[in-house]
Amino acid sequence: MEKNAKIYVAGHRGLVGSAIVKNLNNKGYTNLVTRTHSELDLSDTISVKEFFESEQPEYVILAAAKVGGIVANNTYRADFIYENLMIQNNVVHQSYLNKVKKLLFLGSTCIYPKNCPQPMKEDFLLTDTLEYTNEPYAIAKIAGIKLCESYNIQYGTNYISVMPTNLYGPNDNFDLEKSHVLPALIRKILLGKALEENNWSAISTDLNRLPIEGLTGDSEKTAILNILEKYGVSTNDNKVSVEIWGSGKPMREFLWSEDMADACVFLMENREFSDTHESTNEVRNTHINIGTGSDISIADLALLIKSEIGFQGNFKFNTQKPDGTLKKLTDVSKLNNLGWKHSIELKQGVRKVIDWYLS
Repeated sequence: MEKNAKIYVAGHRGLVGSAIVKNLNNKGYTNLVTRTHSELDLSDTISVKEFFESEQPEYVILAAAKVGGIVANNTYRADFIYENLMIQNNVVHQSYLNKVKKLLFLGSTCIYPKNCPQPMKEDFLLTDTLEYTNEPYAIAKIAGIKLCESYNIQYGTNYISVMPTNLYGPNDNFDLEKSHVLPALIRKILLGKALEENNWSAISTDLNRLPIEGLTGDSEKTAILNILEKYGVSTNDNKVSVEIWGSGKPMREFLWSEDMADACVFLMENREFSDTHESTNEVRNTHINIGTGSDISIADLALLIKSEIGFQGNFKFNTQKPDGTLKKLTDVSKLNNLGWKHSIELKQGVRKVIDWYLS
């Protein structure tokens, strides 16, 4: 990509999109195009058509999506499949019609079967049943992969699909109802530490910055204690406990979002669709896993965060809540062979994201 090329980053305020914008800026790209959701609803076909015809971007990075944790995925099933299908259909099709040179589509490793062999290779796609709780989202992302593949095969476009593992980092979602496990644990443990230290200033600051069900730091202490208990931060006999959903046994892989962004920009700069597969009659599984190739149990993740924060309380594992898939480790050999490897390890990344949240 030329440094002055017009690059549209869809979803620039999200965890991935903001990291990609930062990476591009740091590398000297000067002509980035962004739109907030209020400025451009990517599920609106007419609006997307008008945007592409007006802006004529040369490159597109599709990091916009409706995302959430296990609760949100399982509760808002129709929203997740409909909105994600509409977003990617509109952006990919308009990229084709307006002769975009290259597009990068971001998916998720939840595309793989629930009982997928480990580590998960790209070739394991569509070989078995998906995890039920996020099936609609996964199907939408699988459709996005096949959409890109199909346009490449039929029209000769240059669209690359990448499947990141669990991401965390600056601009993550710390909403306790809708966040993923790592940011949720960080926030709950920080609140737990503040509670055990009777640090109501820290609790008020947290709730004023990000209210929980409308409750702010200015609410009555009793109301705050009740809402914290509802979301798993409670005190009993002067001992604070933090609830963790499930058994704590599931293994998860985590990738620093700015590493993810670097991988995306590396692929946009250095690799083409033709690099993602061997030349055969049947072009399949052209997507690329992005991860670290190592994982950690949820229980050990909680202990790591506890140590970094200095929380002295207990954990309570709520086994009435779902664990989800027990192991989801990506095989990253394809990406490594294409010339990229992660640089931030989990302990360092957890410290960095805690500092970011507190600041």
